[in-house]
Amino acid sequence: MPTATPTAPAVRLPAPARPVSPEATVTDPALVRRAVKAAALGNAMEWFDFGVYSYIAVTLGKVFFPSGNPTAQLLATFGAFAAAFLVRPLGGMVFGPLGDRIGRQKVLALTMIMMAAGTFAIGLIPSYATIGVGAPVLLLAARLVQGFSTGGEYAGASTFIAEYAPDKRRGFFGSWLEFGTLAGYIGGAGLVTLMTALLSTDDLLSWGWRVPFLIAGPMGVVGLYLRMRLEETPAFAAELEKSEAGRPKVPLREMVTGQWRTLLLCMGLVLVFNVTDYMLLSYMPSYLTSELEYDETHGLLVVLGVMALMMVVQPFAGALTDRIGRRPVIAAGCAGFLALSVPALLLIRQGSLLAVALGMGALGLLLVCFTAAMPAALPALFPTRVRYGSLSIGFNVSVSLFGGTTPLVVTALIGATGNMMMPAYYMMAAAVIGGAAVWFMTESAGRPLPGSAPAVEPASR
Repeated sequence: MPTATPTAPAVRLPAPARPVSPEATVTDPALVRRAVKAAALGNAMEWFDFGVYSYIAVTLGKVFFPSGNPTAQLLATFGAFAAAFLVRPLGGMVFGPLGDRIGRQKVLALTMIMMAAGTFAIGLIPSYATIGVGAPVLLLAARLVQGFSTGGEYAGASTFIAEYAPDKRRGFFGSWLEFGTLAGYIGGAGLVTLMTALLSTDDLLSWGWRVPFLIAGPMGVVGLYLRMRLEETPAFAAELEKSEAGRPKVPLREMVTGQWRTLLLCMGLVLVFNVTDYMLLSYMPSYLTSELEYDETHGLLVVLGVMALMMVVQPFAGALTDRIGRRPVIAAGCAGFLALSVPALLLIRQGSLLAVALGMGALGLLLVCFTAAMPAALPALFPTRVRYGSLSIGFNVSVSLFGGTTPLVVTALIGATGNMMMPAYYMMAAAVIGGAAVWFMTESAGRPLPGSAPAVEPASR
């Protein structure tokens, strides 16, 4: 199988085959598929953990934060969940610049190891009843390790796929990254649902909750194997050739102050993407159970069904962004959340299985507008020289401030105001900010990544 190496010259296409730049790089379909699989599996493992943590939040609250108040337990559990997002920018500031210096593949292998270790450690922590206050402290420490490593994961994985994919199909290939996210959520939620249905409450509290976290160990080994088999992206290899010192050196200041306008744009796009994502996939299961007193198993099954629907639509929506552009698809998602968040939540609050499914399904299809477009749109905001670092910083600052805190903030707002419509209002506010960001972004569909040569598919396609 032909592979790209850091020292390989640019491949020139015959003029009659395709009217491209003579400097265009011909992508290797087999390498592209391997890159997509490795990146998506890592993302799946990351969100398997987040999915498990979210869907089993009520049980974790009883194990690590004993209290007579269920809302206080849930707040404490989501507080530990949100704490991991506070260190994500630090991880982004470490792993992002490192990825622009030593390469995307090496850093992604490192983040995989750390994510697996942090998740596996949670499954080994004794309960509060066993070691007292040390239990929540250890839980917080494991979450911080996860958060730090995750700071380099999404930006690196999306950059990796974007730099391997051909320009005209970057949206399609990038959409598989979020396909991995949904697969991880479904795996985590499905396992929790199965355990909730099969185990007694006492068994779930005593040992059952540990099983999903312990699975992260073997998953991490598989993901690490896949990532170690990959070569560097052609874009980074070309950047490496340009550097006289052998390693590109980009000061952190250049990644921030030199890109500050684009960073603000990135943060606005990430805000609407992640607020709606965490609202639907992380918060709503607990909202159904704790706030609406909905049957826990049925609530989880509805969310699983919504995510399965999103997985089916995801690749087609990604291909659509290649045909009509990223901006129209993202704009449609923002408009949809602005107009339909309240009606959808009113349906969900009715409580019947059909109403909940319809409301959640509508929000899920709107969320696909972001999950399908963002993996290709975000890396295209930055030039190759600073892509991993700038995207890591912008992405993680926005996620930390707005995305990961969504369950905690919305739970607190409901507790303070008693207004059960807060989730809808929060999503609408995010949609306004996202819409403003879309207005200022430049269309990137079908175009080369900034600072990179055009990437085309083999002429035989």
